[in-house]
Amino acid sequence: MRIHPKEIRFTAAFTTALLAACALALASGLHAEEAKPNVIFITIDTLRADHLACYGYRQIQTPNIDALARSAARFSHAYTPVPISLPAHTAIFTGSFPMATGMHDSTGNTLPASAVTLAEVLRDNGYATAAFLGSAVLDSRFGLNQGFDTYFDHFDLSRLDGTNRGLLERRGDAVMDAALDWLKRNRRQPFLLWVHLYDPHSPYAPPQPYATTYRTHPYDGEIAFDDAQLARLLSFLKQTALDSNALMVLAGDHGEGLGEHGEKTHGLFIYNSTLQVPLLIKVPSAAPRVVEGEVSLVDVMPTILQALRIPIPPSVQGRSLLSEILGHPAAGSSNVFAETYLPMLHFRWSQLLGLQWNGLKYIEAPRPELYDTRADPHETRNLFAVRRSVAHDLHDKLFSLLRRYTATSGGATSEKELADPALLERLHSLGYVAVSAGTFTEASGKPLRDPKDRLQVYELISDARADGQQGRYQESLRKLREAEKAEPGSLQIRYLTGLDYYRMNDFRHAAESFRAALHLDPQFGWAAAYLGLSQSALGDLDGAGVSFQRALELNPANCVAAFNLGAAYARQKRTEAAIEAFQRAVEILPEYAAAYEALGELYLSVGRAADAVHALEEAVQLAPGSRKAHYHLGRAYQAQGRTADAQRELQRAPSP
Repeated sequence: MRIHPKEIRFTAAFTTALLAACALALASGLHAEEAKPNVIFITIDTLRADHLACYGYRQIQTPNIDALARSAARFSHAYTPVPISLPAHTAIFTGSFPMATGMHDSTGNTLPASAVTLAEVLRDNGYATAAFLGSAVLDSRFGLNQGFDTYFDHFDLSRLDGTNRGLLERRGDAVMDAALDWLKRNRRQPFLLWVHLYDPHSPYAPPQPYATTYRTHPYDGEIAFDDAQLARLLSFLKQTALDSNALMVLAGDHGEGLGEHGEKTHGLFIYNSTLQVPLLIKVPSAAPRVVEGEVSLVDVMPTILQALRIPIPPSVQGRSLLSEILGHPAAGSSNVFAETYLPMLHFRWSQLLGLQWNGLKYIEAPRPELYDTRADPHETRNLFAVRRSVAHDLHDKLFSLLRRYTATSGGATSEKELADPALLERLHSLGYVAVSAGTFTEASGKPLRDPKDRLQVYELISDARADGQQGRYQESLRKLREAEKAEPGSLQIRYLTGLDYYRMNDFRHAAESFRAALHLDPQFGWAAAYLGLSQSALGDLDGAGVSFQRALELNPANCVAAFNLGAAYARQKRTEAAIEAFQRAVEILPEYAAAYEALGELYLSVGRAADAVHALEEAVQLAPGSRKAHYHLGRAYQAQGRTADAQRELQRAPSP
């Protein structure tokens, strides 16, 4: 149908909308014929917005973040959908909520290959993509590397024990060293560069001079240290003119309790102390401004794609914020959803779900909560009892959102089991039974406890974990025994008790504790792995083999279980089975020097000199200080008749 020009009526609303649309296309300055902007993404782990100077904090100096804020859109009320690093970053880089991706926790989940990441979209549009990580919590084994040509994790995962992944940390200066080295070599095509700085995560131990300057508040010292690392990046971008047409994002993944609501760190509650994050987005040619509306981290990916004029994948659940960045009215409202399943998955307490809307916040819990976050920003006055109708409306909005965005294996989501299939499988394996929409009980029908009522025991267990990681085993055991009085039959208490005993070489009590943990959760792969280690130390090699096999079935990426399965087989003289297990270990972790060394020894024992040389050369390259690897490499060279090479290696390492 053709419309005659005389039939067009230009109303004020139409004119406003038309001008806004034109501004959206023009003000961004991103025309198809122009060079594609580089995308530079900085995430600072565990960063509270209200601990930055640009958000009004006066006890810290963050001049470089502040400078970026003065040139960008600064979002005053940005929130993470989950206060845990891995699922929070997944939300950022997929633009989707945890119930769509299945990523709810730091363990027990991997991003499905079907998920679409920002890196994949940009790579498909001609971008080089690189990520540089500060912690093993974002290791590539969890799937967030999808779409990245370079994913610099490279952590020694052989040191993992299931509780210390967060301790496998790379300091911010080392992360930035690697990122800048990549930038110097990759400037000929548009790129996505993601730099992840982990320093503000507990424990707080900033380097000098920040340790001295911030000795009374070391958390701030870690932030100031990362601000200095940002200075190095900004300086390089300016020197190379890469900043002239760059789209830059700086965001926290979640906050930190710092004692508010009794929570020292993060993950147990969904108060804004751990949900509110800084968010700065600098779009080329857009004027700096402050955006006051409530937004979610799932909104970042669609914002970047719209700014780059790249179609937004249908899997994205957030909305673009480009209109607000350009100073125009919001194009819709964000869904500010929050969840934590940590209480349920690790402590058998109730999960928490929440929704913020127009300054009001509802938390679905055994004892529901309602807050007016504008009048009461620290959420100290629960209004649920006096504003039930408002709470009921927000409850309905929350569950409507869950129904809309929850992944299903086919058909409509069950009102009774309102969770994605991956999470449901995990909850069912722990013995939980759905009784109503979003509500679970134990198989016995016993309702799950409100995390608010378990705060004291949670902090006691957390302190015990920290003591154990620092070698204070007796103090850790004392706290665990005290916690068990209030929380009998706790999976975490049984497992941490086993770790303490294992580290003290009390393998009999360690094995008892790990068996008890597996009785509570048969899917707990790390308990199976450490049961195997305890059995091996006690001489029960058959039992150890069964336990390591079980650990690998539960988690095929457990390189610790694969290596120790090989060690158990080697002690039983099951050479071929041992070789197969060690090969699996290096497939899981190609930087596993000890596994290459073990392979080399076994190859030598069966006369496979060429294979031994290959494995042992890998071992000495990865661990040049290993005298044992040099010694056996010398023997392998001797077996090949390479006398000079053999003498060189044997001189480096006399017989161990």
